This record gives sequence, C-alpha cells and structure tokens, in this order.
Amino acid sequence: MKNIHIRKFTILCLLFITLLPWLFFVTAHLIETKTLDFGMSHLQKENLKKSIQLIEMNSENWTSSAWQKQLNRQLQRTNMDVSIQSGKEQVIYQPPSNVHHSFRRSEHFSIIQDGRVIGKVDLYYSNSRVIPMIAAVIGLLLAFFIVAYGMRRYILIPLEKMSTCARQIAEGDLDVQLPSSKMAEIAEVGDGFKVMVDGLKESFQKQVELEGERRFVIASVAHDLRTPLFALRGYLDGLERGIADSPEKQAKYLAVCKEKSAQLDRLVEDLFTFTKTEYLEIDHNKNQVDLASVLKNAIDSIKLQAGQKQISIIKDGFADDCVMEGDTHLLERAMNNLLDNAVRHTPHQGKIFIQCYKNMDRVCFTIRDTGEGFSSEELKHVFKPLYRGEVSRNYDTGGFGLGLTTTQRIIRRHGGVIIAENYIDGGAQLTGWIPLAS
Repeated sequence: MKNIHIRKFTILCLLFITLLPWLFFVTAHLIETKTLDFGMSHLQKENLKKSIQLIEMNSENWTSSAWQKQLNRQLQRTNMDVSIQSGKEQVIYQPPSNVHHSFRRSEHFSIIQDGRVIGKVDLYYSNSRVIPMIAAVIGLLLAFFIVAYGMRRYILIPLEKMSTCARQIAEGDLDVQLPSSKMAEIAEVGDGFKVMVDGLKESFQKQVELEGERRFVIASVAHDLRTPLFALRGYLDGLERGIADSPEKQAKYLAVCKEKSAQLDRLVEDLFTFTKTEYLEIDHNKNQVDLASVLKNAIDSIKLQAGQKQISIIKDGFADDCVMEGDTHLLERAMNNLLDNAVRHTPHQGKIFIQCYKNMDRVCFTIRDTGEGFSSEELKHVFKPLYRGEVSRNYDTGGFGLGLTTTQRIIRRHGGVIIAENYIDGGAQLTGWIPLAS
C-alpha cells in the first residue's frame, strides 16, 4: 500500500461508509426476493388480488368456520394476514399471528352492498424491505467500525507514538523508534523527525569530540607553556642568585632566556592565529595579493635559519602574476609555517624546492624537502590540531603542532586546498592551490 494523503483517505472512508450499507441492502433484498426489483413483485400482486377476491365474493361466509379455515390456508400460503370488521367496527375474523403488523405493508378497503358498508378489511402482506434495511444498518455499523479501525491504525496510533518520541527527544533520549504510517503527511513528519534526530546525534557527537579536543588543547598548551616558563624562571633565578658568576655564564643564561621567551612568543602567536582562523570565525581581509611575492618574503624570513643548517632553497617556476584575493597577513603566516616546517625537518646540507605557478583559474604552490618525509601514521593526522609525530614534544625537533593546522584553515578560508604527501624520491611534499582573483 502506497502512502496516501489524509484528504484522499477521508474521501475514501466517506465513500466506503456510503457504499457498504447500500451493498448490504441490495444483497439482502436479492436473497429474499430473488430479484433486483424494489417494488411489489408480480407474485405478490397475484396473491394479493386472489385474497381480495376471496374476501369480497364471500362476504356472506365471513362467519363460517369452514370458509375461515379456507381463508387462513390461503393467507398462510401467501404469507399474509387479515382483519375483517363489520360496519360497526366489530371484529368478524382475525386469525392469530406472531408477526407484528408494523413490519408489514397493508391494504385497507371496505365492502359495500346496497349502498351501505357491510365490512372493513385490513390486509397485511410481507414488507420485503425490512430485512434489507436491517442489513443496511448492520452494514453501516460495520463500515463505521472498519473506518474507525483504519483511522486508529494509520493516523491515531502513529501520532500517539510520535508524541511519545517527541517527549523522549525533549528529555535527551535519542534512541527512539519512530513509527511508520501509510498517511503521506504523517510519514513526512516522521521523516522530519528522523532528520532532526540524526542531526542531534551528529551534533552531540561533534560536541563530544569538540569537548575532547578542547581538553586536549588545554592540556597540550599547558604543557607547552610550562616547559619554557619553567626553564626561563630557573635561569632568571640563577642570574638573581649570582650563580652565573662570570661574563660567559651570564651571556649563556641570557641567551637561554632569550630563546625561551622566543618560544613563548611563537606559541602565543600560533595560538592566536589558530583561534582566529577557527573559533573567532572572522572574515579575512580581501586584497589583491601576489602569492609569489608572499612566498619570496617567507623565504627571506627563513634564510638565516636555513643557513645555519646549510640548507639550499631552490625556487622553480615562479610565475610573474599569481594574483589572488586574500588576507596578506594570514597568507604570509601560512607560508611561513610551511617553510619553517620544511627547514625544521630537512637535514644538514639538504634542499628545499619551492614552486609557484598558475594553472587555469588557480594559483598553485609546492614545497618539497629532502628529509625523511611523513610516516603513514603522520599522514593521517598531519593537519590535526596539536598533533606531533615527535611524541616527546621536544622543541628542537618539532614545533607546537599548530602550524600545519593553521595553514590548512587559512588556505580553506581562501577557497583553496592543501595536501600532504611524500615525494616519490623521498622527502615530504605539501601541495596546494587557491583560486585566482576574478
């Protein structure tokens, strides 16, 4: 059974209530009379005519017991009944009968002789519509019962169950069994409930994941802040107590303090950018930006760091006009993160290859190093916040775990994509693209 609309179902119920009693009436009449003629049958007319003639032509024998027996046999054979009264309304003949006259048809006529009424006759015969009418009433009651059953099964029960499910959902119980119904409107409401429940489940699951991520972020940030702060406080305390009693020790202590403060500054900057791109949900500034120039500035900023490890930076295929719409500061931050990550994981006397070119309606860039590349596990989580392949979270071998995450979010905010993979000849390769300016 396909889903039907409540309006159509109501019309069908009304037609059913109308037709079923009529079907019962016609069937009962056909069984009783063996004909579909709803008037008096030919046989009834003949029997009625014979009975009237028998009474009219034998008025002098009305009181005769022999004639009364003959009349009684005639009436029994034709399923009739009679009451004969005198002109003064005295009963002359009335045979015993168990059938109530109100359920029968009747013919009333008077017998007149010589200008005076000598008798009044009430002739009763079978009313063929009584049984069909009873059958029609039974059909009507049955139709109401069937329609009521259908409405309860397909409308009332699903609505009651849906109301119960709504209360369960309001109480936070999302494991509900939503009812099915053949009514299109109720089915649509049920589908809406299913979408809502699925959405709430997804929302709650995301909320649980975000809560877990929040706790992880707080724990990781607390750890990353505590380590340089602890070292900074120790060296400052050593300077205060005079432990660094020589110019060489003092210079060493000050260099360590400067390094730890730089780590703190970088962590705060990473956290600020991470929060700006994810939680504050602010729109970035849209200016005309040349991504090739941004990459060149980022290269200049890491030349000193790369020079300390004797790393060669090779620029390949830099296009002249890689203009796009975006936020210069955020894009510089993203490119700095990528290059800083490349320098950090490139061994001494290694190489970093950088490309920036146009491809149809996109600005594409590639940054590849000659390091060890990503492990299979790192490729699964490389853009996850605060994820680091180096589990000890040593700052000499890795950053704070926010650089690639922040970069990915900056690129996505500009309508682009970034992919992490391993180069076929070894080393990590980060490839991305951003749409060109309109």
